[in-house]
Parts: sequence; C-alpha cells; structure tokens
Amino acid sequence: MRNGIEGVAFDLDGTLYPNYRLNIRLLPFVFREWRLLAAFGKARHIIRKKQAKNILPKSDFYEYQAEITANLLSVETAPLKQKIDKNIYKELEPYFKKVKLFKNTQETISDLRNAGYKLGLLSDFPPETKLEYLGLSGGWDAILCSERCGALKPHEQSFNELAKAMGLPCEKILYVGNSHSYDVIGASKAGMKTAWIKSPFALCSGLKRPKADFSFNNYRQLRKFMID
Repeated sequence: MRNGIEGVAFDLDGTLYPNYRLNIRLLPFVFREWRLLAAFGKARHIIRKKQAKNILPKSDFYEYQAEITANLLSVETAPLKQKIDKNIYKELEPYFKKVKLFKNTQETISDLRNAGYKLGLLSDFPPETKLEYLGLSGGWDAILCSERCGALKPHEQSFNELAKAMGLPCEKILYVGNSHSYDVIGASKAGMKTAWIKSPFALCSGLKRPKADFSFNNYRQLRKFMID
C-alpha cells in the first residue's frame, strides 16, 4: 500500500467524467427549470455557510433544504420538496446514460481494487443510479450521498461517515475529487489524503494549484501513483 493508504474514495460529478459532457446535455433542462435551479443553488450556498459555523439540520436534510428553497421562492415547502425530488434529483439521472467517463477511469478503479485497496464513493447528489448508467455500479465497499449524511461537502461529517462505512480511519484513505473547495479542503479537514484531478479550465486559466497530496490530469497517473 502506498504511504499507508488502504482505501481510495472518489467524488462523482466532474471527477469520474468531465463536467462539460453532462452540461451540454443539460442545456434544455436548465432553460426550462432556471428559476428552480437558481433558488436551489442559492439554498445550498446558504446551507454551506451555516455548515461553516457548524450549524447542521436537526431534521431530515431534504426537508431542511426544501424549506430554505421554498422561502427563497415564497412558496409552500411540501409541494416544492416533491418538485425538487422529481425535477432535479430524478429527472437529472437519465442524462447520465450517454455521458462518457474520463479516459482510463474504469481500468484504474479496477486495478486499485485488484491491488487490494478498499473503494469508496461520496457524492453531493444521490449516486447509485448515476453509477449504474456510467457502468460503475459494482465493486464498491461504500457508496454514500452527503445529503443522506446530513451535511454537504466540504463539512467533515460526510467524510467521517464515508470512513466509517469503508471500515478505515480517515488517515488511511485517499480521496479523489475535482473541486478544491469541496473535495480537497473537506477531505483534508477530515484527515484524509487528497488527490486533485485538474480540469482543462484550471490548466488554461492558470488557477493556483491547490494543496492536494497529489495532482493529476489522467487516470493512468493516479494508477501509477498508487500501484506502480
């Protein structure tokens, strides 16, 4: 095992596939649901600001999220919660059917498993159906959704729950993600090692390299870092 690491965990969106491949397909959906999506995004921003002060929902996360979104739209919470579930969570999933993974993603995950690493996944949106559509549904030791853990990334709660589900202490897990703000910072705060997959946007813009333990732009590089 590399540097005492016994498990490798992944973010999903933007980490296992390039975001642009999904975003292009989502354009008609975004135009149709722009008002709901704008309020939903603002609500999650509010939730993260509260989390930074360690203010977490005392009840069901989805109810809490719907209540904040409903207040922004000046509508009732119960019907909006149903609309979010249908129009955002459920309706988005079929768009993943034709999304292509980053090159060498499947092979790298398979090789990590064969090398003896435990594998985990933590996503800010429910991942199970998306993994099935992406052809990655099997072989995981733990699959978690941060909403079900009661806190969005980068709050440590979700990462701690991931470590518990994988049966490993945080310091023995390498977390792989594309977001410095959510993945690298969140996993680091929980005590995990981090790997940052660099997007073409970050490379072209000259974005300052985040303080991840390892940075890569091709999954073969991750494989070599962990196995070779």
